[in-house]
Amino acid sequence: MNEIEYKEVLDWVFNQLPVYQTDGIKAYSKIDLRNIISITSTLNNPQENFKSIHVGGTNGKGSCCHMLSSILQECGYKVGLYTSPHLRDFRERIKINGIMIPKDYVMSFILKNKVTFKKYNASFFEMTVAMAFQYFSDQKVDIAVIEVGMGGRLDSTNIVNPLVSVITNIGIDHTHYLGNSIAEIAWEKAGIIKPHTPIVIGQTQEDIRDVFIKKSTEEKAPIYFADQSKSDTIDYTSDLKGHYQVHNKKTVLQTVEILKKHFNIDTNSVKRGLSNVIRNTGFMGRWQIMSDSPITYCDTAHNLDGLSLVLKQIDAERNKKAKLHFILGFVEDKDIVPIVELFPKDASYSFTQANINRALDSKVLQGKFMEKGISGNVYKDVRTAYEYVKNIADKDDFIYIGGSTFIVSEII
Repeated sequence: MNEIEYKEVLDWVFNQLPVYQTDGIKAYSKIDLRNIISITSTLNNPQENFKSIHVGGTNGKGSCCHMLSSILQECGYKVGLYTSPHLRDFRERIKINGIMIPKDYVMSFILKNKVTFKKYNASFFEMTVAMAFQYFSDQKVDIAVIEVGMGGRLDSTNIVNPLVSVITNIGIDHTHYLGNSIAEIAWEKAGIIKPHTPIVIGQTQEDIRDVFIKKSTEEKAPIYFADQSKSDTIDYTSDLKGHYQVHNKKTVLQTVEILKKHFNIDTNSVKRGLSNVIRNTGFMGRWQIMSDSPITYCDTAHNLDGLSLVLKQIDAERNKKAKLHFILGFVEDKDIVPIVELFPKDASYSFTQANINRALDSKVLQGKFMEKGISGNVYKDVRTAYEYVKNIADKDDFIYIGGSTFIVSEII
């Protein structure tokens, strides 16, 4: 395979069409699923050739997808895994048993279907979803774990007919697209609930519980609230060490109980799967340690709920006598004001921005924090910021890098 040709093909995929990862909301201006239905129909509907699990939610869906994939791999199954966004390599989005889709498959798929993509003015996300479905079909996976990109009802992945659907939780995020209230967002995400298909809700939130119950009743879909189940996570350790993973483990264990009706899943395989998520799937960027002197963690948490949980863990784990350093960068379509309120004033701050169109200007970010009485320096990129902070930090200090997936992708 010619690396130059591969890069040219990938550049076409990224640059010619809207990409939410870089361009934000304009990449998702659609009112129905006709486009992805037309594209996959041209491919003879590859998504109908394999069993699937469909996972949505505001936070935790990536972790749940990787946990489920790892467990099913430990059971001896051939498992497709579709997630987004990627951190370093486009091919992270599409894996089978932890191995990324080959470059030559990516190139041949795009070239073979370029006329179709142009005909329907396909978005980046529609192309990658179609590619994943075709790859999983071609490779005859036993099952595929499919992560919703954003929302649910109008997400391009929402043409699968899964064995079970999962909604991890609901928080305020992507309000320009999904709605300004938690009820509106819940309604959009409830759009993945399918007729007669079990739905697992990861966390019971009283103000939106009825949204899911109403939708599941309409679809005659059995509903399970994972945090109300009797399953205990204490016997199941994981190599994903974020405290927030406790909620995700509960969600995964409830989902596994449903999957046992279709697959041979034993307790030891579940334990091995949860203990070896990173090894089995190559998962990155969740409470990931980068150095133990000074202690440095990064995390892709990027909204109010996610960062709130991360900050609680930082407070629990750091040496209170040592200094705390934050290296932060966000995207511009995020409501930054309530997020700023989460951060402590007694810490050192470095503000930066990722190399994408959607990045919030680091000086604007600095200004938002200054309005709350928090000062800090501005750096052109996250690596420059990290090098500076490492040089001034004592060995017992705690460094945290985060604010967006894209900041993490440029440092790991």
